Amino acid sequence: MAKKAMENGYKLILGSQSMARKQILAEMGYDFTIVTADIDEKAIRKEKPEDLAEAKANEIILKLGGENQFTQDSQPTLLITADTVVVYKGWDKAEVYFHEIPEHVIDDLIDDAITFKVAGGLMLEHPLISPFIDSVVGGVDTVMGLSKELTEKFINDVL
Repeated sequence: MAKKAMENGYKLILGSQSMARKQILAEMGYDFTIVTADIDEKAIRKEKPEDLAEAKANEIILKLGGENQFTQDSQPTLLITADTVVVYKGWDKAEVYFHEIPEHVIDDLIDDAITFKVAGGLMLEHPLISPFIDSVVGGVDTVMGLSKELTEKFINDVL
């Protein structure tokens, strides 16, 4: 799919600072640029996660010169924004099961500033966390913030 999007001359913009989303999109084979929204996500937290993703997209579009900029560009652009949430039904879901995590590891995670910059306060690939993962039901990429399967589906729908 990545090849098809690039062959069709699409530009891809990732509207996220997430290290995991960057990694996932690169693993999928996409060439992309990163443009982030200059908004306070906590101040505009919405009930529906798609509202926050749309707010990010709107800010990025304005940052890049508005919608007219895109209509004048001969190369079509796909903009991917996202918000990581925990839901039970209706969305791509994954479950993570852990072995018991010792108190000293939890303390070390709290001391590690990265835990305050990622959804849920942890990264599966973090060296302090990974030894305590018992199993993941569903996609690890979904837990990390960008489902490969859904991303491919959405891009395919656009193409």
